[in-house]
Amino acid sequence: MSLWDDLKQHQASQRLSIAEMTGDEARNSGLRVRLDDMLLDCSKTTMDAAALALLTDIAKQAGVETRRDAMLAGEKINETEDRAVLHTALRYQGSNPILVNGEDVMPGVRDTLSRMRAFSDALRSGAIAAHDGKPFTDVVNIGIGGSDLGPAMAVRALSPYCDGPRAHFVANVDGSDIADTLARLDPARTLVIVASKTFTTIETMTNAATARNWLEAGLGAGLGAHLAALSSAVDKAGAFGISAERVFGFEDWVGGRYSIWGPIGLNLMIAIGPERFDAFLQGGYEMDQHFRTAPLSQNMPVLLALMGIWHANACGHPTRAVLPYDERLGRLPAYLQQLDMESNGKRVALDGSTLPRSSGPIVWGEPGTNGQHAFYQLIHQGTHIIPCEFLVAANGQESDLDHQHKLLLANCLAQSEALMLGRPQADTPHRVFPGNRPSSTLIYDRLDPRTLGRIIALYEHRVFVEGVIWGLNSFDQWGVELGKELATAMLPLIEGADAGKKDNSTRSLLAHLDRLR
Repeated sequence: MSLWDDLKQHQASQRLSIAEMTGDEARNSGLRVRLDDMLLDCSKTTMDAAALALLTDIAKQAGVETRRDAMLAGEKINETEDRAVLHTALRYQGSNPILVNGEDVMPGVRDTLSRMRAFSDALRSGAIAAHDGKPFTDVVNIGIGGSDLGPAMAVRALSPYCDGPRAHFVANVDGSDIADTLARLDPARTLVIVASKTFTTIETMTNAATARNWLEAGLGAGLGAHLAALSSAVDKAGAFGISAERVFGFEDWVGGRYSIWGPIGLNLMIAIGPERFDAFLQGGYEMDQHFRTAPLSQNMPVLLALMGIWHANACGHPTRAVLPYDERLGRLPAYLQQLDMESNGKRVALDGSTLPRSSGPIVWGEPGTNGQHAFYQLIHQGTHIIPCEFLVAANGQESDLDHQHKLLLANCLAQSEALMLGRPQADTPHRVFPGNRPSSTLIYDRLDPRTLGRIIALYEHRVFVEGVIWGLNSFDQWGVELGKELATAMLPLIEGADAGKKDNSTRSLLAHLDRLR
């Protein structure tokens, strides 16, 4: 029998409930990891010491430690694209070189970060000004996917620290997104940042053209003073009207969904300032160091990953809910959807063979307590068991609203307790809660830049470990290509070209659109 068979057999043989398991403090201790003020507690799951030992052996057999060290050393672990995976270099605080193809990448990383700091400081102080010499009050980031989700999530999360120009984000090619954003702004006071590594992303470049037209209509001249780019295509940015000194590039060893730590984070840096952005990078680096040095049994990203493997493959739960009890982390579930589902939503192994087991669970969620009045009904009493991942800060930002934060904390802990205990006896079956539903809880002192950096890096490494265990490549995303290719070919049909070669269903939809237009 394989370790996977042993794991399934062990899960099937379990007889104790989660509540009964929590009576074993030695077992509980093995399912908790601390990193400074941060605590990850997985004791409210059906994992026990034997399950954890089997999962750890599976991780070792899959080569998690070897693969981790190869990634951090700059080896080309993204085999399908022949690339290194070095988003960790963007937040590296050490002095050792990090080599890709024999060349130390750190001087280039530090030079770009220095340019970003200088640009942000000058913009925040007014030294870099609009065409009329007055300061910018608003910055619009135009990107999509990894060029939008990360910085948009982080700006909202760190809003108490935002003391620079107001940050806005446009992603959807739906014209309502950019129309609603620009309607609130004055072109004379607005800087537009175009975020596209290749400067060819169709949604981003369509929105960028709309924004440039808006600037031209409002300014009449001096358009270049109101533009910047986050791209490696300096020539294409130049043709768009953006001078080279305002183009901040990054290498192909930084994947889009892992790119917030570098130039894609420019709008975040402008909003919170370079010093706080440095604290954000420091937090990510601290989690990197923990991930690199801590034994698997005491490693926070590894424990989070092993819990995910247990739920997905031993228990057969195809989904996980991320439930931050922090309104400012309201975009974290969407951010983690991309990070997790674009990375591990794969059906083939590294060698191209079909995976022997399920991978990439469905990730979703909303902030508490809002979710309690929406989908928690299904979580508590539905036919599906949905593992829940709670996140909460011990202390809120608003000291004058401490009572409300205590109420928030009470709700968070009560929900995990209710999922575990349930209510087996009631006057009617409709009021029975089955309980024995798993959850984890991540507690930290306060949501500040350093803590946010640690949280993001924690989930990045969790996704990496799960991908290694499943035997897939977490760093390509071929699944996004086909629909984009077909959309390019579909546009002329929307505009009236002959659709005779399309299937019957698509022709019918095109005909109905034509009637309505």
